[in-house]
Amino acid sequence: MSRISGLLALEDGRVFPGISVGYDGISAGEVVFNTSMTGYQEILTDNSYAGQIVTMTAPQIGNTGFNDEDHESASPKVQGFLVREYSERASNWRATESLGSFLERNEIAALSEIDTRTLTQHLRTVGLLRGVIAAGDWDSKELIGKAKNSPKLEEIDFIAKLSTPKPYDWTEPCAWGAEWLKDRGLQPVHKKIIVYDFGVKQNILRWFVSMGAEITVVPWNTTAKYVLEQKPDGVFLSNGPGDPARLTGVVSEIKKLFGKVPIFGICLGNQLLGRAFGANTYKMKFGHRGANQPVLNLKTGQVEITSQNHSFSVDADTLPDDVEVTHKNLNDGSVEGIRHKTLPIFSVQYHPEAAAGPHDATYLFKQFMYD
Repeated sequence: MSRISGLLALEDGRVFPGISVGYDGISAGEVVFNTSMTGYQEILTDNSYAGQIVTMTAPQIGNTGFNDEDHESASPKVQGFLVREYSERASNWRATESLGSFLERNEIAALSEIDTRTLTQHLRTVGLLRGVIAAGDWDSKELIGKAKNSPKLEEIDFIAKLSTPKPYDWTEPCAWGAEWLKDRGLQPVHKKIIVYDFGVKQNILRWFVSMGAEITVVPWNTTAKYVLEQKPDGVFLSNGPGDPARLTGVVSEIKKLFGKVPIFGICLGNQLLGRAFGANTYKMKFGHRGANQPVLNLKTGQVEITSQNHSFSVDADTLPDDVEVTHKNLNDGSVEGIRHKTLPIFSVQYHPEAAAGPHDATYLFKQFMYD
């Protein structure tokens, strides 16, 4: 199938030519890179990628197609997709459509034949940049101008648009949940969990249900008063995109839950919990996105191979004395987990539910549900 050419233009003037393999349109966003070898379906449907143009560093993408079971949300929120080589043939028994079909159907601009190695090295050197991805015959200077004039990721309020407008119950378990429990000698334990939806990944919800939880997902701006009236056994703070510093109202409600109910947070939930404790957060140079990030568990001394997707981090030096860092990233020393020393409140920056191979971090669900 013949394809038209396209361009990626960055705000600093760098331009990368490519071939359109998705929706033949134009889109702006923050250009990021992900080092995962697999999992592009989960990446494309992860709400945490809202406002971003995702570059895959693996050289060939698309050979397993798309299926109906592995979506992380109802619809993709990415602004664009960049790959070195696109595979038109989907060779997997679970596939129901090709990657290209999915991109076109969801109007996601995407380019192949991009020099993803050079692009990734550039972003690692100068930091994340705004960019414009466009299919067709465009003037590169015009696209660079559009990139410069596009909003910065930290200036956009994503959560109100991504979060559920009203509470709902989730009942679907993991396909392998029963086997996971059996291998660990566990039985399902009935607990009522309230999930704050900041862009929650569906696989997180599946993990909780597999362990016996009764899950109610609530909007991002739900009050602590409403949550406590439901008499939950625990509260979960979900992942999501954007700058946690913008969510001051959410942080105020989280504080009201302290000492009244156990709390567990992942990714953005970790950052919001850090801010509720009184710590600062900051934007990282290029963040962590991949399925092989090494994380040191400071309590056990074990190294966990983790899946991650974030641009912001908790500043360890600003945490209060009654909160401790439990995990740190071995690549850059950044905070990967925190815990209150006396209250049942903890969180991690990485994604324990996203086991691309190793299940090193799934103990965190057990810790929240059983301990």
